[in-house]
Amino acid sequence: MQIWNSMEEVPESFGPCVVTLGNFDGLHRGHQEVLGQVRAEAARRGALSVALTFDPHPAKIHRPETAPEQIMGHADKLAAMAELGLDAVLVLPYTLEFAQQTPEEFVRNVFVDGLGACAVVVGHDVRFGKGNTGDLSTMVSLGADLGFDVVVVNDEGHDRRWSSTWVREALRSGDVDTAAGVLGRAHTMSGEVVHGAARGRELGFPTANLSPDACGIIPSDGVYAGWLTDTDGHRWPAAISVGSNPTFVGVSRQVEAYVINRPEESVEDFDLYGQHVVVEFVQRLRGMVAYTGPEALIEQMHQDVVDTRVILG
Repeated sequence: MQIWNSMEEVPESFGPCVVTLGNFDGLHRGHQEVLGQVRAEAARRGALSVALTFDPHPAKIHRPETAPEQIMGHADKLAAMAELGLDAVLVLPYTLEFAQQTPEEFVRNVFVDGLGACAVVVGHDVRFGKGNTGDLSTMVSLGADLGFDVVVVNDEGHDRRWSSTWVREALRSGDVDTAAGVLGRAHTMSGEVVHGAARGRELGFPTANLSPDACGIIPSDGVYAGWLTDTDGHRWPAAISVGSNPTFVGVSRQVEAYVINRPEESVEDFDLYGQHVVVEFVQRLRGMVAYTGPEALIEQMHQDVVDTRVILG
């Protein structure tokens, strides 16, 4: 999949193509349906399949104080889009100046002159152009004037429309099962493994601590069964702790994964420090509890490992 980070990177005379637009945060099942229809429509027309997205998220420019937390990092989103078989993704830098384009200017500059679109795939609620004044009827009218078809995705037939908002709600409550149902896969975070307080090692459960700037929404505090994929692509079962660990005073909120079935029991023989890893949340085991002391916590951690093994098989 080709990735272009500006209109200037799009090859001259590119097209014809079938294109859609969106933020695609989380790349949930609704997004996957849209992109699948783009691919199918492109194949039917003998055209290329393209998705247009923005960086940063427009909300971070227009209302940074209330912009939603991103479900996944930008690089992770592009990697997931590549797995769907698109020919190209155009990532346009989103600025206040860019946002001043009228709906017609935006469509003409990007879809027609830039990409040579023969068809645009959109949902019923599509909005675009200055002040989001462009809608579905606007797109249809522009298509008739500028020479492209508009294909409308039918997202009916579900009890609740798949959305990034639904995923965020589920993760904030620790309901990773529901989040996975909307996403079509388990929720993940990615980031560098950094040194922590080494308290897990002292307790006999050395953990891989994700950097505070790791990408992806942190689920609600608690312990989860899941997986850790290391830099080499090896996927390890893991018991994942999220929170500040109330048994100990002064511990900041963090995500740490205890890898099960390590090749050796000694942490020195299994060093993940500095690696960029992916942590996958499969099922919530329990909430975060303040125990009376380290002994009670260790006993519970042993049980967490047993429960994780059962869940992951």
